[in-house]
Amino acid sequence: MKKVIISIICLLFLGASAFSQSANAPEPTLETPYNTMYVHLYYLQPESYRPDIAAVTLIRSKDSLSRINNAIKLKQVFDGNGLFVRLNQLPQEANFIDSTTQKPYYTPFPKELPDVYLEKINGKWYFSQETVNQIPRLHKSTYPLGTDRLLTLLPQLGQDRFLGLATWQYLTVLIVVVFGWLFYKILSGILLPLVRKILRSYFKLEIRDKQKVVEVAQAFSLLFLFWLIRLLVPVLQLPIAAAEITILVLRIVMTIILVVLAIRIVRVVMEYAMDFAKGTEHRMDEQLIPIIRRSLMLIFSIIGVFHILRLLDVNIAALIAGISIGGLALALAAQDTVKNLIGSAMIFFDRPFQIGDYITGSGVEGTVMEVGFRTTRIQTLDTSIISVPNGTIANLAITNMGVRIMRLLNTSLTVTYDTSPDQIEKFIEGLKGLILHHPRTHKEGYYVHLRTLDASSLNIMFRVYLQVDSYAEELKVKEEMLLGILRLADLLGVDFAFPSSTVYFGSSDESSSEKPADLNESLKTFLNNFRKRNTPDEEFLD
Repeated sequence: MKKVIISIICLLFLGASAFSQSANAPEPTLETPYNTMYVHLYYLQPESYRPDIAAVTLIRSKDSLSRINNAIKLKQVFDGNGLFVRLNQLPQEANFIDSTTQKPYYTPFPKELPDVYLEKINGKWYFSQETVNQIPRLHKSTYPLGTDRLLTLLPQLGQDRFLGLATWQYLTVLIVVVFGWLFYKILSGILLPLVRKILRSYFKLEIRDKQKVVEVAQAFSLLFLFWLIRLLVPVLQLPIAAAEITILVLRIVMTIILVVLAIRIVRVVMEYAMDFAKGTEHRMDEQLIPIIRRSLMLIFSIIGVFHILRLLDVNIAALIAGISIGGLALALAAQDTVKNLIGSAMIFFDRPFQIGDYITGSGVEGTVMEVGFRTTRIQTLDTSIISVPNGTIANLAITNMGVRIMRLLNTSLTVTYDTSPDQIEKFIEGLKGLILHHPRTHKEGYYVHLRTLDASSLNIMFRVYLQVDSYAEELKVKEEMLLGILRLADLLGVDFAFPSSTVYFGSSDESSSEKPADLNESLKTFLNNFRKRNTPDEEFLD
């Protein structure tokens, strides 16, 4: 009994002494930014809660209740954003001058809260009038969607503490986890039919790979879930050190999820872009789509990495400078690789050829199969594949045989000197008839003329454009035209010359040419048969 009484007396004494210290606490001084920040934070702690004293750090206003309310909200803004005030880093000089503005200002968090700063007025440091004006907006942005009301409702669930947290905080975490998981499942199930409806209604497309769309929906749902958790973390009023780490981890996780979501969207979009590219005339688009996809994925990944480094307070400017120096050294050591990358860009921008085109150049000849970042793959006539560096391709004079609108048949027909002028005229007339009667020849811009008199032959120029799209068709039409020329020469009795020497011992009055009337009739019949022979049945009109 004696011990109980002594204990009660001790408790009463301690309580009284504590009350006495609080009541007799000296008036807070605000001579330095350190003192002002310390007073504001100290008198809003649970064990030393005196918001009326904390409010003196704000510039004076007529409404003391509003001043106290703003002091409480300002600390809630700090806590809700996980901004830990490190007192040992606060300036303790009464005449502190901001190096940027050259005024007696001090901004505790210049990156996160540039509008919140201390100002020296009449020898004391206060939170400025602009800070006081910005407090309602900052508080609303920190606790959006009415979550600020939970700051007064949730603590009523229980104040018993375990491992530094109150009962209501544990219950709130449990509620957030359970309802967050349910929300994630529901939203994932809703997004898939929504995406399907958007594709059908606005883009007239059907989902080809359902799994890819499901992955996009899951990533979006997960991002929305963590965003919701990020909104509720300030409401938990965690210890400032725990809040700082929690918010940092959430921001990093959200950045990673956002990058994954962007990459998955790129994969889906590029799949539909590939279908569109296959329907265009430019076959290079089909090769360009995969490169665009890989480039976008790389860009999003780099942006995500730099954003995470910024969250970790890494000096990005110094990092970029170091990377630039290293990149310069790497570029000097890998000039050929850089040259090939630039050559690849020039190929895609200038488009000297497309996939499937037949090209010729200095030691390069074949069909273009693939254009990559570093090399272009070409299939030669023997079906082997050669890889030519893009830097070399960009500097070559490339002849693109695949972009020809028409193919050219250009030859010189050499006939013997014993061919009469009438035969030559009929032969030239027949050659022009071959051009006019063949369905795949261009009827304009052709040339058929007796051009030169050589030592051993009479040379007839024969040049005509062929309206064909492929090398196989070109060979087929050329064969038809050359066979027609041979049959025409045989009909008219025209002989082709070849390098030889002929000695004549006499002359003859006999003429080997037929009568003009006979030649005309024979030529007309020949050309009609030529047209029938080389024209498909469905195209032939007599």
